[in-house]
Amino acid sequence: MAPRANWKGFLRLSLVTCPVALYPATSESEKISFNQLNRKTGHRIKYAKVDADTGEEVSNEDIVKGYQVEKDQFIEVTKEELEDLALESTRTIEIDEFVERDEIDPRYLIRPYYLRPDGKVGHDAFAVIRETIREMNKVAIGHVVLTNREHIIALEPLEKGLVGTLLRYPYEVRSQDEYFDEIQDVKVTKDMLDLARHIVNQKAGRFDPDKFEDQYETALIDLINQKRAGKPITPKERPAASNVVDLMEALRRSVGGATAETKTPKKTAKKPRKAAAGQKEMLMPIAGKKPAKEAAEKKPTARPQRKSA
Repeated sequence: MAPRANWKGFLRLSLVTCPVALYPATSESEKISFNQLNRKTGHRIKYAKVDADTGEEVSNEDIVKGYQVEKDQFIEVTKEELEDLALESTRTIEIDEFVERDEIDPRYLIRPYYLRPDGKVGHDAFAVIRETIREMNKVAIGHVVLTNREHIIALEPLEKGLVGTLLRYPYEVRSQDEYFDEIQDVKVTKDMLDLARHIVNQKAGRFDPDKFEDQYETALIDLINQKRAGKPITPKERPAASNVVDLMEALRRSVGGATAETKTPKKTAKKPRKAAAGQKEMLMPIAGKKPAKEAAEKKPTARPQRKSA
């Protein structure tokens, strides 16, 4: 079942309009998260919204947004006033222009969303817009209001739907100059480049996200299992840092290592399981409850809710 839509409205290309819904394309809810605890009691830490001056707790209905103009001086803005701004992009994604994909600097990318028709009507208009973008091999640029802020959104076809990627505004992207100015100008010789290219060619492949495993997440699961079983935790030896004295020699050794790797056939890496399924199988069953396999045969196990502190 698809998650709840983050936004519903209309997609419009000139006079062609259709109702659409926007859904998050990524999720981090399956990652292990921790709560903050009181070390002395083991109880969870509770956060309360309090008045900075009186120290008294404030209820949600008495909390409003405020913009600080000077120290201890704020301009209050209500929810109704924000809604009354009534930008067109609050309810409509208007396609303003079409650009080449490689013209979009990756620093401007924020997060992806899935866009699909909302309801049983508008599928024809949606298909026309989608196939036009696909045929032109362009990226459609529009605007959408999410979480009370207007965002630039880049639309691209993906199978039967569209992927909309939120983009940053120029003022949100820092200049690289303040970070790169102190990098020394180094002359890279042709021999160094040739050796480096050889290493790259030996490691060339195709991007396949299924072959990547979140090793930190796996290590967290292993740590939790060991602590639940009462086993002692042995710190792992940290890799020693090596100083590169002769860059050419390091490149030559790397080429030798890469060549040896290609001669020795590797075992096919297992594709990692989905995080949720992997955690349910790897984590120890809670005492007094039926094993996961037996429970799964009777009914699907509900996904445990994790609350971040």
